[in-house]
Amino acid sequence: MLNEFRRFLLRGNVVDLGIGIMMGIAFKSVIDSLVADMMTPLIAAAGGQTDFSLLAFTVNGSTFGYGNFINVMIAFLIAAAVVFFFIMTPMNHMVSRYMTEPTPEPATRKCPFCIIDVPLAATRCGHCTSEQPAAA
Repeated sequence: MLNEFRRFLLRGNVVDLGIGIMMGIAFKSVIDSLVADMMTPLIAAAGGQTDFSLLAFTVNGSTFGYGNFINVMIAFLIAAAVVFFFIMTPMNHMVSRYMTEPTPEPATRKCPFCIIDVPLAATRCGHCTSEQPAAA
């Protein structure tokens, strides 16, 4: 049972998934830093607010901190844009360029006597009425 568990852990897709999760965590740190250190001050320069995380309002003694939500939404939108423009778009382009559709099976064949397309299931040509050889 331990050997089977070891084979499961060492399978390529489990290792790839672990690597992907670690890269995602590192990518999140980069995006959070980009939002906190670059985007928020840039937006704050236009709007006058230096830190969105401090934005809040109070209703009946309950404080609603919507500023951190704004920071998280900016980080999400940047991460989504990066994934779309730098991962999905090039990947879709590459797949469409290098992956070809399989050639569909022909639905017709040529009549050997008059060279007209005849359905595969036909036993006679609809044009010259000659008997057709059995479809291969």
